[in-house]
Amino acid sequence: MSDHSNGGPHASGTVTTAGQGEAEKFRDPGLPPHRPRLADVDPRAEKRAERQVAILFVVSIIGTLAFFYAYFFIELDQTIGTLRLQNLVLGLGTAFAMLGIGVGIVHWAKTLMPDHEVAESRHEIRSESDRQDAEKIVGDIIEETGIKRRPLIRNSLIGAMLLAPLPAIAIFRDLGPLPGDTLRHTMWDTDVRLTRDPDGTPIKASDVTIGSAFHVIPEGLNEAEHKLEEKAKAVVLLMRLNPEELNPSEGREDWGYNGIVAYSKICTHVGCPVALYEQQTHHLLCPCHQSTFDLTQECKVIFGPAVRPLPQLPITVNDEGYLVARSDFHEPVGPSFWERG
Repeated sequence: MSDHSNGGPHASGTVTTAGQGEAEKFRDPGLPPHRPRLADVDPRAEKRAERQVAILFVVSIIGTLAFFYAYFFIELDQTIGTLRLQNLVLGLGTAFAMLGIGVGIVHWAKTLMPDHEVAESRHEIRSESDRQDAEKIVGDIIEETGIKRRPLIRNSLIGAMLLAPLPAIAIFRDLGPLPGDTLRHTMWDTDVRLTRDPDGTPIKASDVTIGSAFHVIPEGLNEAEHKLEEKAKAVVLLMRLNPEELNPSEGREDWGYNGIVAYSKICTHVGCPVALYEQQTHHLLCPCHQSTFDLTQECKVIFGPAVRPLPQLPITVNDEGYLVARSDFHEPVGPSFWERG
C-alpha cells in the first residue's frame, strides 16, 4: 500500500476535500471617498449652474418659436432661395428645441442633483408597505432633483416641454386628412389608353413582348391639374407572360389580354414604388422592404411585410390595337394602414 504522508496529494493539501476549511471572505472595501463638485461648495457656482440650465431650456423655447416662424411666416415664392431658407430655419429650430432640453437636463443632473454614491441593501418587500415604499422613493427623487427649491429651472423646463412637441404636431397635421375613399378612384376608366411613363406614348399590344415590363400611366395624366397626386395613385406596371403561366381567379379570366397583365406599382406595405421584375421567376420586388409579389398568382404576397396583393387593373385592346383599361381598379391602391372607409 502506498504511503501519502510525505507529500502525498491528500496529506499535502493539493486535493481539496469536503469540510477542509472555509473560503476566505473578501473584505468589503466600502464606498470611495466622495469628491464634492464646485457647485456643492460654492453658492455662486451653484447659481451659475442653475442659470446655465435655465438658459438651455430657454434655447429650446427659442428653437420651437423659430420653427413656427419658418413654418407659418416664411412664404414660399417659387424660388429655391426661399425654400432653402425655410428648410434651414425649420431644421435649426427643431434641432435647438430638442438639443436645449436634452443638454439642459444632463447639465442639471451632473451639476446640481446629488451625486453621492449609495449602497442599498436588498430586503424582502412586504406587501403592506409597498405603497409607502413607492411613495418614499418618488419623494426622494423629487427632493434630489431640487425642482421644488429651484423655480427658475422648473418654470423654464415646463415652458420648453410644453412647446417642444408642437412642431411635430404641426408637421403631422400638415400631412392632411386621411385619404378616405380617394384611393378607390384614379384616372383609370373604361377605354382610357395605357401610355408609357413619362412621355405618354400609347402602347399597342404588339409592343409588349414576353418578358418585357413597361411603366405605365393613364392617357392625359401629363395634362392633369394635379399631375403628381394623380400619378401617385394611377401608375401601373405592365408585363407579358405566356398565358399558360397565369392563374386567374374566377371572374378575372378576362382582366388581361393574351398574357398581358397590369398591376398597381404602389406597394401595399407603405407605398414605395414596386419597380423590380424578375423575368425567370415572375416576381415583383419592392426595393424598400423587400416585399415580393408573384405575378403568376395575381401578385399574391410571397415574402415581406406587405399583407395585400397588388391591385390589378383590368385591361383589353381597342379596335386600333392599343391597350386600354376596362375600368378603374376594383380595390384601393397603396398602403394598407390607411383607413379605407
